Amino acid sequence: MSAFTVRLPDDVAKRLDKLAEKLDRSRSYVAAQAISDFVTREAWQLADIEAGLREAERGEFASDAEVAATIARFTKRKRRR
Repeated sequence: MSAFTVRLPDDVAKRLDKLAEKLDRSRSYVAAQAISDFVTREAWQLADIEAGLREAERGEFASDAEVAATIARFTKRKRRR
């Protein structure tokens, strides 16, 4: 396991300490968990973005109808009377 120093603003360090206390964990454990979660999330997001860019480079785009259908699934249009 690697160890390194991280500099935090005082208010963030205090919040970290409070959270660690509430979780009955060490400051180090909570910080390591937060970094692990961040790295996992960012790696997933970047991989997804890179896959999308590769699709775009191949010219694989959604049609206007596909985009409209997707938008319609997530929005409610007000009916005009």
